[in-house]
Amino acid sequence: MYLNNSKQVVIKIGSSLLIDNNKKIRKKWLIDFAKDIELLTKNKKKVIIVSSGAIALGCKKLNINKKNLKLDKSQAVASIGQIELMNLFNEIFKKRKLNLSQILLTLEDTEIRRRAINAKRTFDNLFDLGFIPLVNENDSIATSEIKYGDNDRLASRVAQISGSDCLILFSDVDGLFDSNPKVNRNAKLINNVKDINNKIENYISKNVSEHGTGGMKTKIEAARICQISGCYMAIANGLINRPIKNIISKNICTWFLPKISKLDARKKWIISSISPKGELVIDDGAIQALKKGKSLLATGIKNINGKFSKGDHVKILDKNMKEHARGLSSFNSEEILRIKGQHSSKISEILGYVSKSEVIHKDDMVEI
Repeated sequence: MYLNNSKQVVIKIGSSLLIDNNKKIRKKWLIDFAKDIELLTKNKKKVIIVSSGAIALGCKKLNINKKNLKLDKSQAVASIGQIELMNLFNEIFKKRKLNLSQILLTLEDTEIRRRAINAKRTFDNLFDLGFIPLVNENDSIATSEIKYGDNDRLASRVAQISGSDCLILFSDVDGLFDSNPKVNRNAKLINNVKDINNKIENYISKNVSEHGTGGMKTKIEAARICQISGCYMAIANGLINRPIKNIISKNICTWFLPKISKLDARKKWIISSISPKGELVIDDGAIQALKKGKSLLATGIKNINGKFSKGDHVKILDKNMKEHARGLSSFNSEEILRIKGQHSSKISEILGYVSKSEVIHKDDMVEI
């Protein structure tokens, strides 16, 4: 059983699990959830909780409608609601002697390597101190351009940078079905997914989760990140009481199995990026060179899309716009525009200063 064998677990819960349709806090559910977390910690498992709900609780406290909120107002509401969220968890968890800490992350905290490493150190130190990190996106300062947009992907990145073995995403259904279980009573639950292929993609379009088809799509995107990070991921029903205990005893959920990967931590971080800043379109010769483990040189670059800085994540595409790899650029986009198609020996002459000869070094690149 994948959860039983995991030493470090990330659990993501959405705001709909904390607040019902009548805007009432589901306190009984949270009390039972705390029992589940206690069960895991007693079994010597390290636990990270990723929880939504700051804006919803802020709206409840202020008695305003979330639908009418503009971005700048929602940031202030999130700041108010985050205290409510922590107080709610803390009140219930301390009765079971579970110590909580708060970590608020922005997209850049996982996309910038140095900050991702710092985040991992914080998680490790909190575990050493006997605390459970409660993570949320920092909605108070994140703008639409630098947001995860959903906590499914945030949770998958937290699982990846923290080196966790297992991620559980709670939904309003038991997992991924071959058709919509709310419409088709004979819909079949898919227990294990090894590859997210066209067949699985078709199932996604037939499923409706807590926010429509988009909700299930983001969970599949999270599964992709987990699969290439060596992390098991489950989509399970969170609406029932004791949802973790239910997974352990009945295993009613969909498990996404990790792909065997020899990628080191740095390359895992590169390939798991969810916000590449640009694209490099390369020729067939450069594609063949990449397959042989070579670096990407300027001479093989045909076109460039987007504006990005040195060190940013970029996608590497062939002439048919199919992604072959992604990596960290040694040059900014303006520099690459000037040197694309040129031999490496001419780069210094073109730019007017000495620079690297590789646009993306092989050590900074991962094939898809």
